Amino acid sequence: MKRLIFHSVSVGVSLYWLITEHHTYNPFSLKGPDFLEFYLILLVIFYGTVFMLKFSKESISKATFFFMILILIAGIIKWIKGVMLGKPIGYLTIILIGEIGIMMFLRSVKINSKII
Repeated sequence: MKRLIFHSVSVGVSLYWLITEHHTYNPFSLKGPDFLEFYLILLVIFYGTVFMLKFSKESISKATFFFMILILIAGIIKWIKGVMLGKPIGYLTIILIGEIGIMMFLRSVKINSKII
């Protein structure tokens, strides 16, 4: 439960920014640069908490991977929307590739720590 609250901070901060700056609850209604700013706020705070947990010798739980997958799905939804509308999606593509790489890294570190 503690980790769930710990990871919810990133969602809360990014939604607070979304509401105060753009007066909406829907991040998918934002235009490209605004969505990227929202998404980067969400990612930086979330992965900051994940790496803080990892460096404090805490294990990465299923709830953490659940949040990672939800954040990735949000980015993929916006990516698909951009492809369908013919908008430039280069930065979001690079961010999604980096996010998948970090997820694979964290997954491999988890597997390697179980073996040892």
